[in-house]
Amino acid sequence: MKRSTLGRALVLPTTAALAFGLVACGAANEEGASSGPTINGAGASSQEAAQTAWRTGFLKNHEGTINYDPVGSSGGREQFTSGGVDFAGSDAYLDEDEVKAAQERCGEGGFVEVPAYVSPVALITNIEGVDELNLKPATIAKIFNQKITKWNDPEIKADNPNANLPDTAITPVNRSDGSGTTENFVEYLKAAAPNDWPHEVSDEWPVKGGEAAQGTSGVVQAVKNGNGTIGYADASQANGLTTVKVGVGDDFVEYSPEAAAAVVDVSERVQGRGEHSFAYDLARDTKEEGTYPIVLVSYVLACANYDNADKATMVKDFLNYTISAEGQKAAQDQAGSAPISDKLRSEIQPAIDSIGGGNGGNEG
Repeated sequence: MKRSTLGRALVLPTTAALAFGLVACGAANEEGASSGPTINGAGASSQEAAQTAWRTGFLKNHEGTINYDPVGSSGGREQFTSGGVDFAGSDAYLDEDEVKAAQERCGEGGFVEVPAYVSPVALITNIEGVDELNLKPATIAKIFNQKITKWNDPEIKADNPNANLPDTAITPVNRSDGSGTTENFVEYLKAAAPNDWPHEVSDEWPVKGGEAAQGTSGVVQAVKNGNGTIGYADASQANGLTTVKVGVGDDFVEYSPEAAAAVVDVSERVQGRGEHSFAYDLARDTKEEGTYPIVLVSYVLACANYDNADKATMVKDFLNYTISAEGQKAAQDQAGSAPISDKLRSEIQPAIDSIGGGNGGNEG
């Protein structure tokens, strides 16, 4: 499946974004803020918990400051390609236009695009009296396309015969901002339920009339505050809410890091994007037992060349920690993500090793 060209969300001015990042970094940076280089990042809000874990672990043994503004994947990619930040986090890989912009920004060495972790996207619900729910792909698509509008609809009841489903209106909650989580969820709907999801893949939510919220935390809060609500969010932030078991083949699968990672094992790397790009088209329509297909592969973006050697070293060392076994364990503990495999780590290591400074890069 080809990744579509994305729309653009409103991006915070760089100065405001970096100011927010200084606050967001919090105590994680206090030890190392007095000396050493500063690097600034922006991007996926779903990556925020992992970024906090990575910064905290990294700065225990390194001097310097790392800021991360969870402005959303779309905003992070735009700030990175325009030179506003040194690195970015994204829940979707760069599209064709973004690849060109990243190559122009980064110069001769090109850009680095590697998976940071794999994470399930949970379907979260708040329905009074219902603490378990099974939904098939077609049913999920109809709910979010607003074709199924009551929780006691016969199609939902058929897969939940023992549930006390109320005659309550369904309120779908979606992201209001450009979001890699949205794009991954819509990609799943398009692949797994093509007859019931007529919309094109984009990081902008395509259906009007539901409830919209800013960022992952906004969606979670909107679901919590409602009754009859259903939304999608990075699983790390789904605590305290009922989560849906998703139909895969003849089974219903609950999300888990292991089930999410299993999908990547049957997915293919996208070719023709540069030697340091490791983007993957995920097998959303798999019927493989024990897989959870609503997942995102969360990427980090950087340049291979930076004009400032100290900044280049900081970015390189931070990304090395990010993909290390220690960094992946920290993200798993903090964000509930699935650690990348040793095999994948060995494949992407040369991309991070390519990062250097003072070699004529065009970064801002």
